[in-house]
Amino acid sequence: MSPLALSVVLALVSAVAYAAAAIVQERVAASAAGPRYAPLRRPAWWGAVALNGVGAALHVAALAYGPLSLVQPLGALTIVFALPMAALFVGRGAGRRAWHGALMATAGLAGLLSLTTGADARSLGDGERWLLTGAAFGAVGLLFACAHLVGRSPLRSVLLATAAGVSFGAASVFTKAVAGEWTPEAPLAEWTALLVLSAFAVGGLLLSQASYRGAGLAAPLATLTVVNPVVAAAVGVTLFGEGFRYGAAGTVAALICGAVAAGGLVELTLDRMAPAPEAPAPPPAGKGPKGSDGDAAGPEIGQGVDVGTVSGARADLEVQVRSRAVAGRP
Repeated sequence: MSPLALSVVLALVSAVAYAAAAIVQERVAASAAGPRYAPLRRPAWWGAVALNGVGAALHVAALAYGPLSLVQPLGALTIVFALPMAALFVGRGAGRRAWHGALMATAGLAGLLSLTTGADARSLGDGERWLLTGAAFGAVGLLFACAHLVGRSPLRSVLLATAAGVSFGAASVFTKAVAGEWTPEAPLAEWTALLVLSAFAVGGLLLSQASYRGAGLAAPLATLTVVNPVVAAAVGVTLFGEGFRYGAAGTVAALICGAVAAGGLVELTLDRMAPAPEAPAPPPAGKGPKGSDGDAAGPEIGQGVDVGTVSGARADLEVQVRSRAVAGRP
């Protein structure tokens, strides 16, 4: 197998692992009545953590064998894999609107990432690292506060998923910075960056877990899948000297792809916010099914009644009356 084909296979398996982890997280959030952010006593949640770790390792391995312009767009297929996997394994199918929004978000993100090019990146200075850390923590804190202000609604879950995406995106940036500066001679020289990276990674995991509570799978996962690489790409453009292919035309195309991805996220959010169909109202009090007075329709002509005792011990005498057709009886 060629290195390029191996990179594609690793990237696809990584997306499947991320999708499986998201499905498990959503099921834990839907069934758990305990902690919203860290259900440490749920073995399934630790399985989701392990799947996320496998997905991250496979993603890094794919980048070792293939170009960033190919691996990153394939990672956007996580949401596309997650929806049919959820329908197949846990019976959680998605409607047409959710599919449409998920495909829009994936297509927009894949186009945006395919237009991003990695120039000769420079390392981040200490001042830039602290500025990035403060900005990312501030953005996560603001989104977290807004999520709690809006109450229990799908918008709250989207805000938490956005905060998780910012955390994971910042962790990706620090991963790149540490990888560029790390040397075997001084393995702990980047210990401060490793601490910040770990804080962002753990925070993103906990926020993503909370985002699935009461919101289903599609909207939080699509938000997280889009925001994470968009944040990393934005930092790469502004601080690492990266850019877009094809000059001004590539920049315009990237803006269009970003708008398409944002439109998909909006559609997924509106799909979750749409009210559920109401059950038919019961008949008015005092009206039976036929519209006659009384609590219920009585026996029709040609019917008799059976009288029998009601099972179970009761203090009062009760009888059970049910209709019985008596056609042909004397």
